[in-house]
Formats: sequence, C-alpha cells, structure tokens
Amino acid sequence: MEDAARHAFIRAHTMAIRPAFVPEITLQLAAEITPIWEATEAWLAAHDLPPPYWAFAWPGGLALARHILDHPALVAGRRVLDFAAGCGVAAIACALAGAARVVAAEIDPMAIAAVTLNGARNGVTIETRVGDLAAGAVCDWDIILCGDVCYEAPMTRHILPWLRRMAATAEVWIADPGRAYLPTENLTRRAEYQVPTTLELENRTSCSVLLLSLNG
Repeated sequence: MEDAARHAFIRAHTMAIRPAFVPEITLQLAAEITPIWEATEAWLAAHDLPPPYWAFAWPGGLALARHILDHPALVAGRRVLDFAAGCGVAAIACALAGAARVVAAEIDPMAIAAVTLNGARNGVTIETRVGDLAAGAVCDWDIILCGDVCYEAPMTRHILPWLRRMAATAEVWIADPGRAYLPTENLTRRAEYQVPTTLELENRTSCSVLLLSLNG
C-alpha cells in the first residue's frame, strides 16, 4: 500500500484535535472508539493491519509529551527514540523541544503514516522505523521513550530484556498508567501526572501516570 493511501485513510477517519493535556500539539485523532473501530475493521483486516491504536493519544504518551514540553532541556540536542510511538505525540514533543534527532518506531505501518502526518501538522520532521526493534536493534540513541508499553504479558516479556540492554548505554523512560505488567524492579520514579482520558479508552475520566527510569 502506498503512503498516500494510508494518509488518505487516516484523514478520512480522524479529525485534527489538540489534546487538553498538551494543547501545544495538534494530532489527527479519532473522536470516539466505536465509530473508527466499526469503520476501519474490514479495511484493516483486508490489508492485514492491526486495530487503529494510532488513532488515540494514550495516557503514557501524553505524560511523556507534557514532561518534555515542560522540561525541554532534558532532550535538547540529544538523540531520542520514541519506541512503540503510536500517534507520535511524544516524538513531536521532543522535536519541538529541540532534540537533535527524533526517531519514531512502530510495527504498524499505519502508525508510521500517522506519525508522519502528525509531525507535518506540527511543523516538525520525525524519522520513522517500521519493524520490531526489540528483536535486536543496537542502541543509537541517548534517550528511549516508552509510553504505555506494558499492557500485555507477551509484549512485556518480549521488550523488557531489550530495554534493559538499552538502559546500559541510554536513558530509558517508561510512562505507565497502571498497566498490570509493569515490572516492579530496577525502576526509578521521575514524575507523576494526572492525565485526562475517556471512559471509552480507560473506563475512567483521568488516570495517574508514573514516569519512570529503567535502571541498567
């Protein structure tokens, strides 16, 4: 599938929204879960693509973006990877904060298309990587951002050993809104944010997101 087709699909099923928690950034997002799931299910299945998680600004990514925008010196002039980037909100915040290089990685090519669109809407260019970096990518970054990545046991088991290896040479930040599979060891608390969300996404109207550093 061509990028133009992905971009057209995203524009047709989302709208430009400024999330209340990071109004500095505009994103192409779904207004509600059910309509986009129903509208996209057949199309995504036909193209062997996963559900449209890229169409939502999840609490972990929003907390990372807020922290970066409030403390731009943490990323300014540094190389940053937004791992499992979703809509790319954290990556965009890094670019706006003056990071020397920002890479957004995703296994879903639709998410990569969303990151590209969202970056352009905010006047920044985000490098992208499609594929499973946790399968063995070497560390080429100073900071690795992980928003909301511990939501399933298989996912956590797969990525955690790689992240621990990366933490030997890079800062690894994990933003977690209380997912069941967050590791309990070798984490240092950096900050905590109360992030607005929706009943459709999280079954609550706000959630507490911990920003943690993974110790190498």
